[in-house]
Amino acid sequence: MTEQLDEVTIRIAGPDDATPLAQVHVRSWQEAYADIVPAAYLASLDPEARAQQWTTYLRKGPEDGITTWVAVAGQRHVGFVSLGPARDEDARRGDREIYSIYLDPGTWGHGVARELMRTVIAEAGERSRITLWVLADNERARHFYRRHGFQADGVERFEDVGGAELLEVRYRRN
Repeated sequence: MTEQLDEVTIRIAGPDDATPLAQVHVRSWQEAYADIVPAAYLASLDPEARAQQWTTYLRKGPEDGITTWVAVAGQRHVGFVSLGPARDEDARRGDREIYSIYLDPGTWGHGVARELMRTVIAEAGERSRITLWVLADNERARHFYRRHGFQADGVERFEDVGGAELLEVRYRRN
């Protein structure tokens, strides 16, 4: 079910955003990966434990060159995106990587992800090479990335998610 959104503001996240980001993160995983990731793993995701991870991550992020932006509609967090140095072995100096981009499922299709992506691209610079990893079976996300100038570059890897070996595909822009 989608809902009407108040005006959405995008700003840099801080440690006080950890709990609502964790809630969005867990809800998004449970919805987006329902037919991809093992159901038992998705059911085990704990927003409180994830909030602790987010608190640490948001405190440490600036030291590591990682920035997380949050999308807020009214007083409600509806999405986020994290950008940092590219971590792949073949990354060049200055390459950037989108570590995560997730939305509250009720806000899918309202342009929030588009605004988060525009923010990241503007921050990285139009000429910067940006990579990201996406589950091969996540067609919705893959379509979204293609619409924003990303293309699969032929690099793939398997990732253990909840006991399942899932294929991830790397996408690159520029």
